[in-house]
Amino acid sequence: MSSTNAPIADHLLADRVAAFHTELAKQAPAEVVRALVSEIDGVVRSGAGAKAPRVGDTAPSFTLPDAQGKQVSLDSLLKEGRVVIAFYRGQWCPYCDLQLRAYQEVLPRIKALGANLVAISPQTPDESLSTAEKRKLEFRVLSDAGNKVARGYGLVWKVPAGLDAIQKGFGINLAKSNGDASNELPVPGTFVLGADGRIAFSYVNADWRERLEPAGIIRALERLGRDE
Repeated sequence: MSSTNAPIADHLLADRVAAFHTELAKQAPAEVVRALVSEIDGVVRSGAGAKAPRVGDTAPSFTLPDAQGKQVSLDSLLKEGRVVIAFYRGQWCPYCDLQLRAYQEVLPRIKALGANLVAISPQTPDESLSTAEKRKLEFRVLSDAGNKVARGYGLVWKVPAGLDAIQKGFGINLAKSNGDASNELPVPGTFVLGADGRIAFSYVNADWRERLEPAGIIRALERLGRDE
């Protein structure tokens, strides 16, 4: 893990995503990549995530199991201080993988700024445990069965048939990963909460290739510290 004083590049995550895109272009047929981009554009146009809570809103409460099956509530986290909530799609998603790894790198800084980080996906607890173990994550990874919490945050959308076919072509099995046949996913979103439970900063983007940079979390927590 990085030092709490080490500088964090503004484009740390974006640079890694760009490198992934370079490799994807080499390995996947061009027509598949074009079809995937078209499907992403369709999800963005649909307005997925547009009803997510905004800055100043009180974050919806929740209680979810972590990778070991322990129940974790937002209320209990807020009693310890600030909270960063990152909704992600699943360990099968390369963008989520890059995001979680990057957030792990800045976890010491997040903790030094008085915050807990939790990541939430619709994966089953077993899948969440695999996510945490494979990536050596030291923050809580929570399982949101049926996207119930994500729905309360206005993030849920249904995977259209075209995108479902592309995902299956990549070997992605949402029913197995999530333990249901809903074919629903959360829009990736990151929320920074003050200890009062109000949202001080949020980043929600239906284009799942775009994620909040770790540096953005740190800046939001630093601003929150000055404002409190």
